[in-house]
Amino acid sequence: MKKNKILVVIFIVLMIISCNKGNELNTKEMLTNNPVDMVNPYMGNISHLLVPTFPTVHLPNSMLRVIPARLDYTTDQLDGLPVATVSHRGQSAFTICPIQSENKKLKPVYSYSYDNEDITPYSYDVYLDEEKIKVSYGVSHQSGIYVIDYQEKENNNLIIESTKGQLSINENSISGYQLVSSIESKIATKLYLYLEIDQPTNTFGVLKEGIISHEKTQAGDHIAVVFKLNDTTQSIKVKYGISFISEAQAKVNLEREIKNFEKNKIVEEGRKIWNKELSKTLIEGGSENDRVVFYTSMYRTYERPVCISEDDKYYSAFDGKVHDDHGRPFYTDDWIWDSYRAHHLLRVLIDPEREEDVLNSFVKMAEQMDLFWMPTFPEVTGDSRRMNSNHGVASVIDAYRKGLRGFDLEKAYQACKGAIIEKTLAPWSGMPSGELDDFYKEKGYFPALHDGEEETVPEVHVFESRQPVAVTLGTSYDEWCLSQIAKELGKHKESQHFLKNAFNYQNIFNPKTKFFHPKDHQGKFIEPFNYKFSGGMGARKYYGENNAWTYRYDVQHNIKDLINLMGGQERFIENLNALFIEPLGKSKYEFYAQLPDQTGNVGQFSMANEPSLHIPYLYNYAGQPWKTQKRIKKLIHEWFRNDLMGVPGDEDGGGMSAFVVFSMMGIYPVTPGMPSYNIGSPFFEKTTVDLGNGNHFVIKANNFSSKNKYIQSAKLNGKDWNQPWFEHDAIKDGGTLVLEMGPFANESWGSSITSMPPSAEDMME
Repeated sequence: MKKNKILVVIFIVLMIISCNKGNELNTKEMLTNNPVDMVNPYMGNISHLLVPTFPTVHLPNSMLRVIPARLDYTTDQLDGLPVATVSHRGQSAFTICPIQSENKKLKPVYSYSYDNEDITPYSYDVYLDEEKIKVSYGVSHQSGIYVIDYQEKENNNLIIESTKGQLSINENSISGYQLVSSIESKIATKLYLYLEIDQPTNTFGVLKEGIISHEKTQAGDHIAVVFKLNDTTQSIKVKYGISFISEAQAKVNLEREIKNFEKNKIVEEGRKIWNKELSKTLIEGGSENDRVVFYTSMYRTYERPVCISEDDKYYSAFDGKVHDDHGRPFYTDDWIWDSYRAHHLLRVLIDPEREEDVLNSFVKMAEQMDLFWMPTFPEVTGDSRRMNSNHGVASVIDAYRKGLRGFDLEKAYQACKGAIIEKTLAPWSGMPSGELDDFYKEKGYFPALHDGEEETVPEVHVFESRQPVAVTLGTSYDEWCLSQIAKELGKHKESQHFLKNAFNYQNIFNPKTKFFHPKDHQGKFIEPFNYKFSGGMGARKYYGENNAWTYRYDVQHNIKDLINLMGGQERFIENLNALFIEPLGKSKYEFYAQLPDQTGNVGQFSMANEPSLHIPYLYNYAGQPWKTQKRIKKLIHEWFRNDLMGVPGDEDGGGMSAFVVFSMMGIYPVTPGMPSYNIGSPFFEKTTVDLGNGNHFVIKANNFSSKNKYIQSAKLNGKDWNQPWFEHDAIKDGGTLVLEMGPFANESWGSSITSMPPSAEDMME
């Protein structure tokens, strides 16, 4: 008997061990095969100050995106059900409103109290609690499907609204369009809709003065059509397709993607697509919160740009025509000022074929516009020419230098050159070059106005101002990129010309203060001057969204020379340290009233705006890479978190999130166009990157833990590695970076002057 009891105990222990192993395997399997389960679309939905992230439902880089129709996450009201968001942070087109009403008076759009909302990247579920209506949604590339369950069987209506456009209704279908052009658009852009329901109706028609009219077509502002459902209908399925080409194409898109009304099948397929895409980068180890932040950030990088090819055709707002895409997807909706720094470079690493298609699309846009200029902010409504500088040139040379050849480099060069020397450098303007540009070409800097001096130049935006320091620094970098493309094309004379201009940042460096300082037409520094607060709203009179403390480091292409300008490595480190401890200088409400984009502050450093992203890695250039390792871990854990306020500032559809993805892997490309990566401190024990060519790049962190953030030693592809960077060529066909980690800094690793990452002057002939 005693023996039997022992056997039973042994059996139970073995079963427990077996179950625990099974749980471990299930957890690992989830991370390996289902990374989409680690995505939290709500991360950052409450903004620290400006625009929050939105819980976007979409497939990777696809045309159809859906965002809950509310002003802010904190509200408990939905303004109908969304059909399509036409551009990042842009307007939604069309609205669906289910309503139970005995009242004859109906409205185009209803506001709903809601609860039990559940969002994944590929699905949306919500309960309209006062109406007692359950809603479930699934998304495909250019079509979507709603399942709407009413509590009652009688007086059920379904309303579809267009803010500005035309709608036609039949017994079980709707077709029409909505105008979606932006203020800057020269050409009208329409989003077309074709929609079907699966249930018969009692009545259908146009909504006029709250009554269902017998008319079947309506055009104008805030128009709506209505299905009045049969009294026995308690559940309805609504599927629709969208198109930028035509109503007929919208119907084709729907029929191609959603054959029947099987919402669950669409949701399952969306889940598979997301898992496949996110699995291009697999992580092991690390905390659950870090894994969520990583995969949520990765999900954000797929929000844009979007493919708008429809059956090998696409509508281009750049010339208002429908084009044959010749078998290559056409992409738009890409704010390049935000995305060139890391977003494009992440695609180069994990999705090179798509990046080639994106750059090919940029060239096509330039060909389609009146002037052959590389776009700056291409959207579905055309190029809106926002922000300062023309950084598409950086994405071109970076991709080419890393081996991508799927675009015409000569055409890209001509388009980039046109955007830099033929278009005005004045921010937020698409006008040809004028007197300020002539001055820049002669003197090598963009001139500033004194405080109170009236603006008279027509190219200058009334609100955005000249931003002369930001323009001079950004254009210096752009011309370095141009010089490198010219070099690749064998245009030696042009390469030397643009390379000379790449040093124009020196013309506004103040040797006394060691800051980049605006100069007037006469070459005199603007005085008196405050490096925190001069420049008005967003410091735009002189800089752009950020103050002089941020732009002090905006020489991405030549950090080595920046160090020399500041007086050498020791002084550079002192200045870099000071950035992170310098007080705001005013109360928070006063500081952010003037500099609302410069949030996520650590001293004067702003984690919330793109010009700051490379700055924590600059310790690598001055012999103290251990400080980069420390700083990156601290910054990301402080400002990027698995919670509703877990993003410090505007997340512009992947630009900032790509920084998080790279940094959590343990690497970052400081200089787009220079085919190399800085080494930081990995957040995971192992990261495996699918390079898209059948090979993998693996980053291993031995002795990994939350405290062991410092690199003790390293091996790259089996060889001892004692420098805080490596070339893209070392990993392009697969490779392994092994980092031995520890709790205290090894200040000698990667600190030699010969170990510094490359700068422009290292590449000069």
